[in-house]
Amino acid sequence: MKRDVRQLLVATATVLATVVSGGVLAQSSAQKPSTAKWVVPRTPDGKPDLQGNWSTETQTPLERQGNGPLILTDAEAQAIETRAQQVEEYRDKASDPNRGAPPSGGDLKALVPPGPPSLIEQITAGAGGGVGGYNGFWLVPGTKVIRIDGKARSSIIVDPPDGHIPALTPEGQKIAAAAMAAQRRFGDSDHPEARTLSDRCLISFGSNAGPPILPNYFYNNNYTIVQTKDHVVIFTEMVHDARIVRLGAASNLPPQMPSWFGDSIGHWEGDTLVIQTTNIQPAQLAQSGPLWAYRGASPSLKVTEWITRDGPGTLRYKFRVEDPISLTAPYSGELPFKRLDEPLYEYACHEGNHAMTNILKGARLAEQGGGVSQQR
Repeated sequence: MKRDVRQLLVATATVLATVVSGGVLAQSSAQKPSTAKWVVPRTPDGKPDLQGNWSTETQTPLERQGNGPLILTDAEAQAIETRAQQVEEYRDKASDPNRGAPPSGGDLKALVPPGPPSLIEQITAGAGGGVGGYNGFWLVPGTKVIRIDGKARSSIIVDPPDGHIPALTPEGQKIAAAAMAAQRRFGDSDHPEARTLSDRCLISFGSNAGPPILPNYFYNNNYTIVQTKDHVVIFTEMVHDARIVRLGAASNLPPQMPSWFGDSIGHWEGDTLVIQTTNIQPAQLAQSGPLWAYRGASPSLKVTEWITRDGPGTLRYKFRVEDPISLTAPYSGELPFKRLDEPLYEYACHEGNHAMTNILKGARLAEQGGGVSQQR
């Protein structure tokens, strides 16, 4: 949900509470700032409490742009964040009620203010502006870059040092080529299964739920974590995906038992939750593009994740992707999960949604010369 709307609801409740209490609590906090050292909160069984609502929205891309260093200068980070704020304000401005009809195919320029667009702007524009796209008001990729230990980052990937996903092996190239050939067998609207997994509301737009967990640069980059003695659930606001991590399991399920998001088992190493995932559903592994961590992935792909509570409002999330069949080397990344003091909202992707029917119907009309364009 749009961040401004969320903040308005929370701010209204805060103001009402302050008025009722006469502002005593706010004044008391201002007069007596807390000097107590933060202590990791724990569950009844003594494990670090990772529970709550969290957000991963950011202006930092998965892969580094260019060949610069991992750490941004203060000036570079400020320039990115200033531009992101300008873009958000541009998208939020009131529409002209006297504007004419948009051009055929929509107006992507309506989502991008003057000036060279960043990669994040280009990705975000893909979700709106065109026919059937979102109004720019609802696009909330975030306005801040990732900061780890106070240092601004130029990419989520930290290893290899160049910040890029390693090259594919010859076998990985064959797998990627076979996936592309399978897609070209049919038009993208020839049948429901030819549409993307997100169009079909099967999983998130990109690798929101993971593994690894990555921002989609659209909206709804929000999560709820719930943990018990035996399980940890990572619930994703986007398309209401839920990953269930089995704690204490000796090994992953047999490879012939794949599932969406794979089979995740976890254990604690000190105060860090370690999750190992294998057996990711082949249709999910076949996804590619800037929002996905899989590019020619094989069934042998394994993702290891580390989640640590490192502050009152932050989780530190790290991951490592290994695929000896398809990747010439493993790669790793990290990003913070920031505390979200707001609720998550239902993402009713297909409930009452006529888009799939209309997409296929439009394609049939185009085939009959009905004047509707069809992309292939």
